[in-house]
Amino acid sequence: MNILNLLAPDKITFGSIELIDFSSFLEMFIRFSLNMVVILILIRWLYYSTTRRKDYLFTYILISCVIFLLCYLLANVKLQLGFALGLFAIFGIIRYRTNAMPIREMTYLFLVIGLSIINALADTNTSVAEVLFTNIIILFFTFGFEKIWLLRHEASRIINYEKIDLIKPEKYNELLADLKERTGIKNISRIETGKIDFLKDTCIITIYFEETDTNAGIDGEVENDKDDDDDDD
Repeated sequence: MNILNLLAPDKITFGSIELIDFSSFLEMFIRFSLNMVVILILIRWLYYSTTRRKDYLFTYILISCVIFLLCYLLANVKLQLGFALGLFAIFGIIRYRTNAMPIREMTYLFLVIGLSIINALADTNTSVAEVLFTNIIILFFTFGFEKIWLLRHEASRIINYEKIDLIKPEKYNELLADLKERTGIKNISRIETGKIDFLKDTCIITIYFEETDTNAGIDGEVENDKDDDDDDD
């Protein structure tokens, strides 16, 4: 007769089904808590405070949770190295067709995946101090680049511009003034001219500007237009 087995001090089973292994569950809970603390510092504090992009904030945290649990629960398959490399290969080439990911966001995605895999697959031969050091050193360098060494970021925005008479070199100041007025971005540092369509009297222009709290996170939203044009060609 199948009854709850309470004889084992660290387990509860129901017949042949293991309901809970307290030591294993405690280990998973501690690892998951550590991983979430590190990810929240990395994404909520370092990334979001700079870019203010809630869409990636949502994505990064959920990806971290899923990857950690996936790696931890499948760690007993004894394919840790190949499994980790496979995840890097799969998630490392993620490209949302509705919104191409900029390099900076792709880097944070790589950090989220890497930290989740490290925290989930660190075996008994790896001490807690080594895992903590790995997490801290990644946070340290990310903090250094985001908040100290690279305080300001140069963002870009791709515009389908119709006043092609202003793209001449001698009319650069007029073009700059027009773009500042129409986009509301006053700190444009440089302008690059791309594909010109004389049939439609339009031109693809890329403007570069320093990211601030008021315009952070707007770059990349129009880049799909360029990708679609390339695909059509």
